[in-house]
Amino acid sequence: MFWRMAGLSTASAVEAILDRDGFTLEDLLDEDELIQECKALNGRLLNFLRERVQVEQLIRYIIEEPPEDVEKKRTFKFPFIACEIFTCEIEMILKTLVEDEELMLLLFSFLEAKETHNSLLAGYFSKVVICLLVRKTIPFMQFIKDHQEILKQLVDLIGITSIMEVVKRLVGTDEHLYANYTSAMQWVEDTDILEMIVDKFGSSDCPEVHANVAEILCTVARYAPPGLATKLSSPSCTGRLLKHTLEDSRPKSVLVNSLSVCISLLDPKRFTLGTYPIYGRQLTLGNMVPNPETVEGMLGSLGDLLVLLNVSSSEGVLLTTYGKLQPPLGKHRLKVVEFISVLLTVGSEAAEKEVIRLGAVKRVLDLFFEYPYNNFLHHHVENVILSCLESKNSQLLDHLLSECNLIGSILEAEKDSILTAADSDKPTVPAEGRKPLRIGNIGHLTRISNKLLQLANSNAEIQSHLQENSKWVDWHTDVLSKRNTLENVYSWACGRPSSLHDRNRDSDDDDYHDRDYDVAALANNLSQAFRFGMYSNDDMEETQGSVERDDEDVYFDDESAEVVISSLRLGDDQESSSLFTNSNWFAFDDEKTANEGSMASPRPNADDDDVVIGEADEDFKDTVDSSPPVGMETEDSTTTKNPSENPSEPEAEKSAAWVEWRETSESTGPSSNPDEATTLPNGEVKIDKEGVGDDTDKKSAEDSATGACSDETAEKSPDAASGDEIAEKLKDSGPDASEVAAAESHENAQSSEPAITQETKKSQEADVAAETEEAVKEEEKVV
Repeated sequence: MFWRMAGLSTASAVEAILDRDGFTLEDLLDEDELIQECKALNGRLLNFLRERVQVEQLIRYIIEEPPEDVEKKRTFKFPFIACEIFTCEIEMILKTLVEDEELMLLLFSFLEAKETHNSLLAGYFSKVVICLLVRKTIPFMQFIKDHQEILKQLVDLIGITSIMEVVKRLVGTDEHLYANYTSAMQWVEDTDILEMIVDKFGSSDCPEVHANVAEILCTVARYAPPGLATKLSSPSCTGRLLKHTLEDSRPKSVLVNSLSVCISLLDPKRFTLGTYPIYGRQLTLGNMVPNPETVEGMLGSLGDLLVLLNVSSSEGVLLTTYGKLQPPLGKHRLKVVEFISVLLTVGSEAAEKEVIRLGAVKRVLDLFFEYPYNNFLHHHVENVILSCLESKNSQLLDHLLSECNLIGSILEAEKDSILTAADSDKPTVPAEGRKPLRIGNIGHLTRISNKLLQLANSNAEIQSHLQENSKWVDWHTDVLSKRNTLENVYSWACGRPSSLHDRNRDSDDDDYHDRDYDVAALANNLSQAFRFGMYSNDDMEETQGSVERDDEDVYFDDESAEVVISSLRLGDDQESSSLFTNSNWFAFDDEKTANEGSMASPRPNADDDDVVIGEADEDFKDTVDSSPPVGMETEDSTTTKNPSENPSEPEAEKSAAWVEWRETSESTGPSSNPDEATTLPNGEVKIDKEGVGDDTDKKSAEDSATGACSDETAEKSPDAASGDEIAEKLKDSGPDASEVAAAESHENAQSSEPAITQETKKSQEADVAAETEEAVKEEEKVV
């Protein structure tokens, strides 16, 4: 166990073994909890494993192949557990190993020449060696320096992938390791390890060896220390490399992998062999231009490489779904074309002259049309053509347009765009008895043609070649223009908004920065949203308080809105978000509400628009239901009224209040009297008033109502009893509810607007009568 608590943990099985007399290392290795106890730094266990005898036995489990008649745990389990003990990176165990030369020699005896090496044990060996290299760098590298024959032994076994990883670490491709221990590892640059690795192309016929050698050399070209990288790019080393490439007796895997190394030297940014372990090193963008001596050293072999592009010899036939290839292009020819493509991107004047002299562009252009279904080839040839078109060397451009007849070849391919069996001497032959297929390089031809038109606007030589060719002018008008219109993906709506039709960027790019955000509208919408609790119902007191704020008191000003916009531009916002529009969140269709038969209630609006919220607005209804349980909540707003209820009432804008008054069904039941107030299903009663302010305004309204009543001889209403009951319920609903209700009743009694129902009138009259009677009593006391 990793953690123990006193009185709760059970006895460890490893502790039980250590308590026994005469236990052995095999007893511990057979225990499943051994690695956990090592990581938990069990003192008794580590003191046992650090002994030289035990370390030696662990090494023998790793490097020695077990006999055939032993148990499986000796073959598989014990070597694995022994390797894991070392890779736990326990200081005392590693120190015992690295400081004992005999134990180190025993470890590296695994590299001694033998018929075969167990790949499983080679993996365990490499893990232990790399652990020593990382954790005990100085003593380990000193041991390797004193026994440099180990480097040759490692190179001899470079075909094993795990051994190849050890070689890559030793040559300094681990940036952090080399930076921290430069003095301990710099001596490797003075050895001939690179020459030994390059010579493996000539001494081995194994494709795995060639692939691993190319991977090491490509990694050195990109990530190794400058000393080794410079040594690899020297003319002597590149000459040695290409010498093995062009030997007739060598397999094609030598050509493919050695050209991959040359491509890495010319363009270090390209990962020609897939994803390499970078070990945290970053590419230095300032050092991307290859050494001119490196380029010139490779040009001497360019002529021999072009010979390999000859496809006249019948090397074999490859059957495909569209026909047959005789011969197939092959990886070696494709790699030669890629090498030429990269060579032209360097921008070396010597390379361009040599390419023109040898006719390399003409040859790769012929392959482009001879293999119309090889998209890998088409990609590299297109890069060759683009490099020639964008080159500052006018001779290369003229060579492409005149001697290679690029424009004529494009028009000819467009004219005969169906693969036919008439040209049986070409490598690609269509299948018999099937409908002829369209050639597969039309897309690349279209892109090359469009590039010609684009460069013709700034290059007079290209423009003159295009205008002199009448067939090109006709084809451009009749075919290319229509094709571009048809294949313009930006004009495909596909359910997208029409505003995307005229986009000039890639379809994968975002258009957030093109939006014209209305900062004022955003600030207003956000303020209203948070004022009315549309986003959060957690803090209802803050929501209630925000409703009573003035219109000018908002949470978001213009500067805050700009900050929100900047944040949203960095994230994945929704295209349909209404935050970025001038639309009013609180405006709904009045007719829709009326058709659904919902009961309307007024609602505050920042823009003072007529707003009706019915049953269709479930979100706002839920927000209203979750309001704090107070007697009344008021806000200045405009009320939308139905003219049919009172035709004589003028349609002028009037202040209104929406009141949340929760009553039982007996006290607020529906009435047949048209003058009664409309009661909503959630218990809300709609009344009209001049406006209710804060607590100070409520007190002033109460005082004015009392003073007005003292000058009159008021009589009790016959319905005062029922009014008293309603007043008592109003008092129960909140501490200030009765006072606010009294003020509202008196103010509405003075108004000429018949918007109060009969039941509400009774309550108001009862309150006024009670207050008047109390005022008379006070005056009598004073007198």
